Order: sequence, then structure tokens, then C-alpha cells
Amino acid sequence: MISSLLYGHIRKSYLMIVLLFPLVQILYSQDGVTPGEFIVEPPTLTNLGFEWYISGDDNRNAIVKSEYRISGTSEWREAMPLLRIGDERVGRDAEHLDYLTPRMFAGSILDVNPDTEYECRFTMKDSDNGTNETKVVRVRTRPEPKAASGGRILHVYPVKWSGEKKEPSFTTLQGAYYGSGTGDWSVVRERTIKPGDIIEVHAGLYEADRSDYVNPEGVPFEGTYYLTVKATADKPVVIRAAGDGEVIFDGDGCHVLFDVSATEHHIFEDLTIRNTDRAFYAGNKHINGAKNLTIRNCRMEEVGEGIITEYAGSTNFYIADNVIIGRDDRYRLLGWANTRSLYGANKMYSYIGIKVYGSGHVICNNAIAFFHDAITVSTYGTPEKEQELKAVSIDIYNNDMHLMADDFIEADGGVHNIRIMRNRGVNAAQCGLSAQPVFGGPAYFIRNVIYHVPVGVVLKFMARPAGLYILHNTFIAENGNGQTFSNSHFFNNLFIGTGAKGRTVAAFPFATSYSTSDYNGYCPNPGENSYRWVSPPKGPINDYSITMQKDGKSFNSLKSFSDASGLDRHSIEVGYDIFENLKAPDPSKPGLIYHATDFSFLLKSKSKAVDTGVKIPGVNDGFSGKAPDLGAIEADTPEPVYGPRGEINNRPFYR
Repeated sequence: MISSLLYGHIRKSYLMIVLLFPLVQILYSQDGVTPGEFIVEPPTLTNLGFEWYISGDDNRNAIVKSEYRISGTSEWREAMPLLRIGDERVGRDAEHLDYLTPRMFAGSILDVNPDTEYECRFTMKDSDNGTNETKVVRVRTRPEPKAASGGRILHVYPVKWSGEKKEPSFTTLQGAYYGSGTGDWSVVRERTIKPGDIIEVHAGLYEADRSDYVNPEGVPFEGTYYLTVKATADKPVVIRAAGDGEVIFDGDGCHVLFDVSATEHHIFEDLTIRNTDRAFYAGNKHINGAKNLTIRNCRMEEVGEGIITEYAGSTNFYIADNVIIGRDDRYRLLGWANTRSLYGANKMYSYIGIKVYGSGHVICNNAIAFFHDAITVSTYGTPEKEQELKAVSIDIYNNDMHLMADDFIEADGGVHNIRIMRNRGVNAAQCGLSAQPVFGGPAYFIRNVIYHVPVGVVLKFMARPAGLYILHNTFIAENGNGQTFSNSHFFNNLFIGTGAKGRTVAAFPFATSYSTSDYNGYCPNPGENSYRWVSPPKGPINDYSITMQKDGKSFNSLKSFSDASGLDRHSIEVGYDIFENLKAPDPSKPGLIYHATDFSFLLKSKSKAVDTGVKIPGVNDGFSGKAPDLGAIEADTPEPVYGPRGEINNRPFYR
């Protein structure tokens, strides 16, 4: 009796298990992907960013194909696939920063047209559960900001102006902007400027005597112009030179000259700013910050910092075609931790040329020299939870940078779709390009030229960054980075050593087994350490306990490195003869200063680096020949315009 009852119970349980087994598989198997929220990031002028959250896909074999076309046209163009992100650890113990990237796909459609609507199509596929889902969105890129037509024009003249004046006229910027007076009356603002108004500043010197209680500039003691109006996209406030000669705002040594941290939709054009610690203060973390700030065709001289915001709510800056000159040593290359130099460490008289946080920023075609860092995303820490407060969709391209005590460009603190493209940097004492860290990415480093980083490394990928694309760059410097990073992908680059014996040219400290590298060109240094590599052992997909110091391996040839790592199967070794006119910086004289105008990074048309790369949709579609060339510049094409466009581009900015 007991046996028959037990048998019946077992039989019923077995039948229940058989019937429920498909449901159990669904509940407990996570290899199949499940699409979640889809996010369109703030568009910039020429790039579009997207995020698609998921669950499942434990085996990371789901893919998202990206396509786009101008709305109203029929032909779809392929872009880079969205990058699979998730479960990578980011951070640094010293700051108690430990961030786990969420499961998602993210990526950009690059180099599209300004002020144009695009139709973008994304297709997610996963063979594990048959997922085949498509998202189609329409997104319009931003136009370049401009003054409103028919806006009221107010004229500002220097105190010593002796000619005729256009009306309404003022002798102070504060007077035109607020209608305020001097001394105690400088904060009386009964007739504030309106959205759409244009202030034209006429030629001359505007320098407040900060010890004068009623100085004509209306900015006593601290010497700061506090601007606070909130305008609109179609009716911005514009402050620009009138076109009758150079307009110079001299800060007389003040800490901040223009405090624009409470403004929205302001445009500054064609002004010269000098002799101040901060030319434009645009926001601070957790306090406040500007939105839609445009600074264009300005010249900043003898400044400690150019343009700074660390406010997560700062959005849509357009910083273009400016010359920004710091106060650091102009005649020798000294790092802040430069123990190798007989001359000691660099004195930081200037800190950062441009620093931003928030979303939608464009920093392009600026010339920057003599700072600690040239351009940075704020090393902010754990990203805010609100989507609108994350550092996403930031463009840094076609900038020209000369002589930094630390780094040229830092993506530090960026979250998704940080795009660093076609920049040129010559002479950085410590590092070239930085991701310290990036919180999932992708951060794109595409077609940048870096020359002479004698003390540190060309790629400062520290604090466990995750989600990095390093594509089509030309690096004339060593790259011995020893800290591990995740989900990173190197293709079509040139890593060119300087001949420094024993220095590493290519380092791959991978904390994730799905990081990749191939189709690169390497010029190794003499010695055993030209190539260094570490990666998780077979089995785990990530391992944050491994280190280059403890577990890394060194190689003296590309073949031995490739055989051991499985990476770079199609890469080649090259020499300086691939370039039209380029020599190595002298490794025995790290303090020497080189000038970009003295040589060329162009490839010889029949060199080993030509037709040796791999096609990457949306990145090198326009290549000529059998395949893309290696490095930043396709052979038989002109160099990009680095730095300001137009007349100002022909002026020497650092000699």
C-alpha cells in the first residue's frame, strides 16, 4: 500500500516536472536576451548616441546591428554595431569607487550632418531564444547655435572711446546686461537684458581696477562678471565683438572673470580674455551649472583654466575654434610627477583648458597649450541615477594640443558615447589619452595623433575603465600601462616606439576575455618588453584579481605575443619608413619640445601600413584601395584641420 502510494506520488511528480520543464528553463536559463528600455541620448551636431538595456544574455552572444539614413531617403547605411556592456567592474579602492556596469548595448552613429533628421534602425538578435527585435527611431542633429534674427542690439564701448557711438550705448558690460551701476549699485538689476538681445562690444581694453570702489567696469573687488539670464534656443543672449577691432577683457588677476553658471543659451564670440584664473566658470558638482553655452572664436591668454563645468545638469555646450593659452612652462617639458628631470616637477600655474560634465557637449577645433591637461571630462565618480544627469554623448574632435604637463584628453568620468576623434597632441609629460575610468562606454578613441609622451604612457587606462574602442590612431610614444581594463577593442592603430630600450610599445592588460585586438601596426623597441599582455585564464570571462605585475607576460616580437595571446593575428611590424616625413623623438632627451608643424604624420602611398587594415562600418567607409590603411590618416588624403578653422587657424598659437 505504502509502496503503491509512493510510486503514484513519484509518478505525478515526474509528470509535473516534465510538463513544467520548459517553464523552468525559461525561469533559470539566462543565455537568451530580453530587450528592455531603449534610450536616445541628446544628439550633438554630428553624432548620435543610443542605449538599449537588456536582461539575460549570460553568454554574451546577442548582437545589435545599427543602420541609418536621412529621413525621406531610401538607402540604409550600416554603422558600427552597438557595444555589448554589462557586469564589468569599474573604480578605484582609494576613493571607495566600485561600480558594476548594467547589462545593455550602447553606441554611436558617427559623423553625420548637422541640423538633419535621421531614421535609425537597430536590430537585436540572439540565437539562444530566437530574439529578433527591431527599434526604429527618428533623431535630429543639432544646428550650430546662432543669434536670433531681429534681436535688439546694445553697444558697449571702453571708457576711453572717443569716436561716435551707436545707441543704445553703455560703458560697462554690466550696464548693458543688467542696467546696473557701480560700487554698491552693481547688484541693482532693474533692467536686465532679454532673451534674443545682442551685446556688441567695441574695440578696446576692458580692465577693471578692482581696488577702485566705483570702477567703470562695474565689477569691484573680485572683478567677476556674474551673468544669470536664462534665454532660449531660438532667442539666445549673444555677447560678441562688434567687428571694429580686438576686444580685450583683462581680469587684473581675478579668480573668475565670467561666472556663467546660472545661464542658459548664451553665446560668446570673438573676444580676447586674459589675466584670470578662470575665464569661464560654468558650474560645480551638486551646485549649479550652465546649459547650452556657446564659446566660439575666442582667445584666452595667460589663464589658469579656460572653461569649466562639473555640474551633471550642464548640457549642450558648443566650444569651438578657440585659442586657449595657459601659464605653464613654455620652454621645457616637465611633468607633475617628473622625478626623472633635473629641473624638478612642473609648477602648476595653469590647470585645465576645458573641463565638462553632463551631456551633449561639443568641443571641437580648439588650440590649447601650456596647461596641466588640455581637455577633460570631469573625474566625477559614480554616475548619477537619473538619465539626464549622466555624462553621455560628448564629442571632442579636431583639437590641436601642445605641451601639457599631464594629459592631452581625459575621458575620465564619462559614462556612454564619449567620442574622441581626429585630435592632435604633441608633447605631454605624463600621458596622452586617458580613461580613468569610463563607466561602461563606449568611449571612442578614433584617428587621434599623439607624439612624444616621454615619461608615462600614451594610453592611461586606469581605475578599471570599461567599454573602450581604440581605432585608427597613430601613437608615437610608449604604452606600458599596467592596470587592467575591460571590454576594450584595438583595431587599425599604429603603435610606434621611440627606440627607448626596454620600454613597452603595446600593453594589453585585459581583465575580460572578450577584449580584442587585431589589424594593428607595431614598431617595437629593443629588448624583451615591447609587447606585454595579461588576460583571464580559460573559463572565466572576467578576472579583476589578475595584474600585469604579477601575472603579465612580456614578448620581444609580434609573433611570440600573438602566438601566446591569440590576439593580433593580422597585425604587422613596421618602421618609421612608412611615414612621409617623421622621425622619432629622442628618448635620451625627454624634456625636448617638438612642434607639429615641423613634420608630417602622412603615410607613404606604398608603405606597409597601406591597405592593411580591416573595414569598420561608419568609421572608415571612405577608404581607397583594397582595404583601409593603418593609423590616423588614410594615405593620399590631406591631414585634418587641427585647431581653429578660418583665419585664426593660420596664426601661430604656441611659438
